[in-house]
Amino acid sequence: MTEIWLIRHGETAWNAESRLQGQLDVPLSPKGVSQAFRVAERLKNSHLAFDALYTSDLTRALQTARPIAENLGLDLWLEPRLREINVGKLQNKLHEEIRREFPEYFQAVSTDPWNTPRPGGESMADVARRVEDFLRELPEGRFIAVAHGGVIRAALKVVLGLEGLSWRKFHIQNTSITRLLYPEGSALTVGDAGHLETWADYLSDDQITSGIGQLSEPNR
Repeated sequence: MTEIWLIRHGETAWNAESRLQGQLDVPLSPKGVSQAFRVAERLKNSHLAFDALYTSDLTRALQTARPIAENLGLDLWLEPRLREINVGKLQNKLHEEIRREFPEYFQAVSTDPWNTPRPGGESMADVARRVEDFLRELPEGRFIAVAHGGVIRAALKVVLGLEGLSWRKFHIQNTSITRLLYPEGSALTVGDAGHLETWADYLSDDQITSGIGQLSEPNR
């Protein structure tokens, strides 16, 4: 059995203002750093054994993965197939700007959000293909993969065999945990962000910020 723990990266300033990042390399905000520290602490306190830790090679995912690697004593493996959807010409744009500047795309994606490619970029179906390629290569065991909201929704559709637009209904919060069994096709948890709801008051801001440890270069 393969159990994959999909963790969305911590918050960035662009997340907070609903600006599309796609595959642009945007770092975590101070809030995102704190979120990364807290999910790392949660995983450490679970006392579960993990066989490997993979991460998207984008900075926001890598910054989220580093404290997890440090807390669990795992090497980091860079996995480009876990990158966020390539949004092409929509990068660095707000939703209102997209609606105004790309009306034909906006109409098409409203009708078919799964198969419609972003102008100069990918469709969600494209993302699903690379995510499934990654999942197929995993052996039996328990793994962590730090990724992005679009990637996790694509994984849910692939693993659970979701029909229609149901894949869009999941709220995948920053640093939330989604646990899937593949190829069994079941979910243990989706979008679990309990570590963000219980704040440890005894930790100072300096201790939270220091959760992003300085690690050696990840494996490629």
